[in-house]
Amino acid sequence: MMVLLGMLQEHAEGAASGPLVVNGGLMIWTIVVFVLLLLILRKFAWPVILGAVKAREAALEQQIAEAEKNRAESAALLEQHKKLLADARGQGQQMLVEAKTMAEKERAAAMERTRQEQADLLDRARRDITAEKEKAILELKREAVDLSLAAASRLIGERMTADTDRKLVEGYLASLERGK
Repeated sequence: MMVLLGMLQEHAEGAASGPLVVNGGLMIWTIVVFVLLLLILRKFAWPVILGAVKAREAALEQQIAEAEKNRAESAALLEQHKKLLADARGQGQQMLVEAKTMAEKERAAAMERTRQEQADLLDRARRDITAEKEKAILELKREAVDLSLAAASRLIGERMTADTDRKLVEGYLASLERGK
């Protein structure tokens, strides 16, 4: 302690001052003020500062937990959306395949109907042609019989009107057809 008092006296006597000069009295007062300030801060400010730091830490932990929870929910939603999108694509592909299959079936059915209608139309045309041909042949036979009878009556000089004569000529013409 004596050393300190000696230093204080030297300083009081007008020692040189400067940034590198040690002043004992100033040093003691600086230490006392620092300790007092430290005690005051510890008593009044330190609990408030620690409370604020702890509150900030708790808020940050809560925000981190919420962010983690939101990230997990986002990841789950993303997976769900990917699955829904894949399902929608699969359903779209399935619908496309079904539509192609249905279109192919409809085309085949339409082609079959067209072929059937064409065959029916061809059969009907053939039947009509056959019927018209038979009518024409029958008409020609009648004309031939009438012409034959007319020619025979002129040759004989009499008119042949009997049914037996007509049957005779028709039989002759039928034998001519068989001979061909």
